[in-house]
Amino acid sequence: MKHTEQHLKSSDFITDMVIGMSDGLTVPFALAAGLSGAVNSNTIIITAGIAEIVAGCIAMGLGGFLAGKTELEHYQSELKREHDEVESVPDKEMEEVKEIFAEYGLSPEAQNIIAQELSKDKNKWVDFMMKFELGLEAPNPNRALQSALTIGISYFVGGLLPLSGYIFTSTPQQGLVVSAILTIICLFVFGYFKSKVTGQPPMSGALKVTLIGLLAASAAFGIARLVA
Repeated sequence: MKHTEQHLKSSDFITDMVIGMSDGLTVPFALAAGLSGAVNSNTIIITAGIAEIVAGCIAMGLGGFLAGKTELEHYQSELKREHDEVESVPDKEMEEVKEIFAEYGLSPEAQNIIAQELSKDKNKWVDFMMKFELGLEAPNPNRALQSALTIGISYFVGGLLPLSGYIFTSTPQQGLVVSAILTIICLFVFGYFKSKVTGQPPMSGALKVTLIGLLAASAAFGIARLVA
């Protein structure tokens, strides 16, 4: 029977979506909730909420873009360093290869054979050193842009969900109740599917995401009420 391995290969996308969605669900909700006790118009809350969502999309997306660029630049810098070391001190680099395989229990003879074979192709040699000496995988060159878009869009979608409570009600107090219910439901559903995709227990993952989201929202709510 054919064995099929199931591994998650889109962890970067999941991470970015979690960052954007979790912040999008909590921060606009906390801002709107804080304003609910200070103003008597849903229109003001909706306007402020949309302004915050737009600003949050830009700020979070830019943060993701800069993080992606930094990761790529760091990898390229280390890649150049390894190429230089392979050219200038090959004996030292071969010893490092042997040390890596020594940690796996290979005999000195096997270490020497592998190191000699690996050194015949400098590109593969450098790639090996990047992975096993430095623990670095080649990042997607489009990672920065993809990260910015994923975080920004996730934040936008997440922010609209709690804000919609004020769109379909007539008073801030009613909007706050609907928004709180929507936020809790969305956090739970989001946490459930995130845990299911990442191979974690769905129910405990959903409860954990919901609790963390509510704690973050409560902290932001308290600050918003103090400011408002």
